[in-house]
Amino acid sequence: MAKTENNTQQEIEQATFGAGCFWCVEAVFERLTGVIDVQAGYTGGSTKNPIYEEICTGKTGHAEVIQIDYNPGVISYEKLMEVFWKSHDPTTLHRQGADLGNQYRSVLFYHSNKQREIAEKSMKRADQSGIDKNPIVTEIMPMGKFYPAEDHHQDYYRLNPNAPYCQTVIKPKLDKLNK
Repeated sequence: MAKTENNTQQEIEQATFGAGCFWCVEAVFERLTGVIDVQAGYTGGSTKNPIYEEICTGKTGHAEVIQIDYNPGVISYEKLMEVFWKSHDPTTLHRQGADLGNQYRSVLFYHSNKQREIAEKSMKRADQSGIDKNPIVTEIMPMGKFYPAEDHHQDYYRLNPNAPYCQTVIKPKLDKLNK
């Protein structure tokens, strides 16, 4: 439980997803009611205190991820999972659009056994639903150490909505999800 600005108690849980470039994923999830904060970062690798330039080599084993603080009384982990499946292509290994490398893999990092169970069931349902003709290749892994990305990667779309990448990659994705 955490105190909010008006000193009421609010339950906060975390979810950590990798679904390609964290700029895109952050822009999707920070718009959801019940999401309190979204932070871009890295996890799932072996290098301690990695920096973006190291992640980009694909040699650290880390994925670009977002860590979501959310109020489960407002939005469930299940609902976050639904948005996760719809916000990227979970059937491509180490690739999202033009972004190539294991740092862009589709991956769910669970924070509890309950999240692991929900993620496994959700993935099975999504796979059976025929999201795509190809099978889902998303990894489901225990959460390890989270390393926040550098400040200039945080809130990227919100702070740079007219940047070419934002206009050509992120905005169309948001428009599609809003439909």
